[in-house]
Amino acid sequence: MGPDGRCAACGSFQQAQPMGMPAQPYPYAGALPVGGVDLRRGVRTALTVLLWVNVPMLMLVIGARGKHRAAMQDFLDSGLSMSAGRELDDAEAFAVGMDLLYLLVFAATAVLWVIWFRRARLNAEYFAPGTHRFSSGWAVGAWFTPVVNLWFPKQIANDIYRASSPAGPQNVRKGLLNSWWTLWIATMVISVMGSVTYSGAEAKIRARGYDASDVEGDVHTLMTGVSLHVLSRLLLLVATVLAVLLVRQLTKMQEQRALAGPQAGFPQPGYPQAGFAQPAFPQAGFPPAGPPAGAPQPGFPGYPPAQPGPQPGSPYGPGGPAQNPFGSGPAGY
Repeated sequence: MGPDGRCAACGSFQQAQPMGMPAQPYPYAGALPVGGVDLRRGVRTALTVLLWVNVPMLMLVIGARGKHRAAMQDFLDSGLSMSAGRELDDAEAFAVGMDLLYLLVFAATAVLWVIWFRRARLNAEYFAPGTHRFSSGWAVGAWFTPVVNLWFPKQIANDIYRASSPAGPQNVRKGLLNSWWTLWIATMVISVMGSVTYSGAEAKIRARGYDASDVEGDVHTLMTGVSLHVLSRLLLLVATVLAVLLVRQLTKMQEQRALAGPQAGFPQPGYPQAGFAQPAFPQAGFPPAGPPAGAPQPGFPGYPPAQPGPQPGSPYGPGGPAQNPFGSGPAGY
């Protein structure tokens, strides 16, 4: 275990025991404790790498579409010559190929993104149980559900940020999150506009049987669609860079939050503040970890003495779930 309390193998925080108390064994060697906050770095690292791969791929897409638009202009300037027409067809085929190649990279990134996002949502549930507007299933489904994917993911992310803020839910900073989300929505809207414009112009050309009576107007409409496509990819390029920073920021917040201990403003079911009436991760056959009933209860530096029974205002009733919502962070013990 490293100096920060992390496991060198998996990157998770390990259970720290108070002085004088025996360590509780984990049920499975190498597994995260039951109810622990999952801070393993594998998915985050893979997602970050793929996000950075998206950057040069987007540059290639932007370059290909720029070449496509230039070929359209050359086609008009040359007086609709056959040679310019062949160059236009080649430029369009290259642009379509780059779009398909980027789509494969984007699909792989999207899979890792929803895995990472759902994990962040599950961690946030331990930090602030019962305060989220959507279930963890929506952390995946909200991205793929038409119409509601314009605002549901942002609301879920807002709840995650509030729960994960080390400074408390009232002091959360969401400037980076808001900037990234604004660019993401703008990218989708402009991309749809570009696709509709380009497809509409192509449909008109096919419907007229490629009549050249208004070919210049049709080509200009196609150029407008390509220009919107390029603009959407430029915005997506900036949004991708912000997404890398967002992953780094939220991961850091959740790591600090796991070490911060209980916070005011959130219910904290089963958080062991002083005594050890039962282990933090109860398993069948484990004996109580604390001193016998009636014995003086040890205290934790920096935490108030334990109060008998459920805390005032607790929604969990007597003897709420004996589970540490902060996972295996050392400060949680």
